[in-house]
Amino acid sequence: MAEAKAEGGAGEDELWRVIDADAARRGVAAARLGYFCVPFRPADGPLADRVIKVYRSLGDRAAAARLSAAHAAYLALLAGAGVRVPATEFRLLSRGPALVPVIVQAALPDTSMMRHGMQREDLAGTLRLMDAAGDVIARFWAAVAGRPERIGFHPSIRNLAVVDGEAVFFDTFPPLIGYSRAEMGRLLLTFSDRRLMRMVGALFRGTVTAIQDEWYSPAGTVTGLVGSACRLRPEHTGAYLDWGRRFARERMPAHAAEIVADLDRPPRLPGYWMAMRRALGLQGQPYT
Repeated sequence: MAEAKAEGGAGEDELWRVIDADAARRGVAAARLGYFCVPFRPADGPLADRVIKVYRSLGDRAAAARLSAAHAAYLALLAGAGVRVPATEFRLLSRGPALVPVIVQAALPDTSMMRHGMQREDLAGTLRLMDAAGDVIARFWAAVAGRPERIGFHPSIRNLAVVDGEAVFFDTFPPLIGYSRAEMGRLLLTFSDRRLMRMVGALFRGTVTAIQDEWYSPAGTVTGLVGSACRLRPEHTGAYLDWGRRFARERMPAHAAEIVADLDRPPRLPGYWMAMRRALGLQGQPYT
């Protein structure tokens, strides 16, 4: 289940020491590590069993406080929905007048990453991974049905691990709770680590905003999962489409008609999303 705080949390000075050391080694200033960032795992020290994710700084302290509260609420929501999340701590670290959002999360074994498993397993093995992912998707949407907040979920293959047959979700940022569609679109731009993306995205705000729509749709999360599987293992496309249609009817009957209609052919990413993925440097690799 989700845990609100990572065990043995480090102090702010220790966190900055580790963050700055990693940035210096890679030749990237800490302030440039941002949304769609490159999480890292320290090679040694008290945080060697953690993955650290550093996001772009915020000068607006009210916005930072809202983000922190939303992240805590989202972790609580995931726990209540029965979604397994590694021990996760959200911190706001001071640097000058700004606050830097940092997530410290218990590391998962490289071998547990769903994307790696989908690439190396045979058909039967990949279908077991799909079952695990599907189970957490169905549980989440059943648990949040009827809640008044705007709530989303992004259980893509790259955001999941499978441990002992159970899906583990580890991408908790941005927290998909309580933000309007327009506000989440602005967050996607605010936390982009790419200056080009922030400049171009501002000109095409509607396109950037649309990226999130799949995350807020029960049917969209299933078709997104199936589409990713088909792109990773095109030789098994027919089996994955069959899996998706069967899963929809058995586990998500309220959304089955929409899902089945979407799976009459292999789901494809919209052209605008492919362009944004290239601009953002999203290659689909999981962060471990």
